[in-house]
Amino acid sequence: MPTSRRCAGRVHRVLEPEQQLISVVVPAFDEERTIEEVVRRVAGAGLHAEIIVVDDGSRDGTAAVLAGLDGEIEGLRTLVQPVNRGKGAAVRVGIAASKGDVVVIQDADLEYDPKDLPTLLGPLLEGRADVVYGTRLRGGEPQRAHLFWHYAGNRFLSLLTNVLYNTTISDMEVGYKAFRGDLIRSLDLVSDDFRFEPEVTAKILRTPGVRLFEVPISYYGRTFEEGKKITWRDGIKAVGALLRFRFLR
Repeated sequence: MPTSRRCAGRVHRVLEPEQQLISVVVPAFDEERTIEEVVRRVAGAGLHAEIIVVDDGSRDGTAAVLAGLDGEIEGLRTLVQPVNRGKGAAVRVGIAASKGDVVVIQDADLEYDPKDLPTLLGPLLEGRADVVYGTRLRGGEPQRAHLFWHYAGNRFLSLLTNVLYNTTISDMEVGYKAFRGDLIRSLDLVSDDFRFEPEVTAKILRTPGVRLFEVPISYYGRTFEEGKKITWRDGIKAVGALLRFRFLR
């Protein structure tokens, strides 16, 4: 039997878990080695889901791999950006195209394993949360040893987030985030690059009444040689974004 929750001045109707459509948004740029495995693992997660892959101007064989899956994977949609615009732009395209009661962002590189989707989605499907962040920094699941400066940078950015927004998030930069669909589609998001993470966090935390939870997830981080794309420059941009969206009206 559906129930109701009030959030940010609105009454939100909570469906039974099996009735809720999950939109899995997968931004992909030059991920031909992993994109098929990601899509297959999401499809095999036992969810009532649509899988929206946004090919962000890939120059390798990503498009060919996705074309080969077309018609085989139920619920798969591929959206193509003619040029690479950045992760944030790809995620925003996927969110705008989503229809789900819940929207989750799934990276295409297998740093985050779709086996963790039920854990990530649990508080949302049960109606206890409006937003759920995975966390790599509170233990409980397998963790590949981090690059130290990425680890230190993530800690600093999370601390800055907590100071600016009066919260206790342990892993603001995590790429595994899930949202109530109507909530994330209502936000005016503008970032095209990795500044998406601090922007969406800032705008979620500035929304009255939003219930944000964290759950431990596994993390299989890549090195730069293996294709990792985020650098220290993105960390500096994230600081600017946290400050900008904290005081921007």
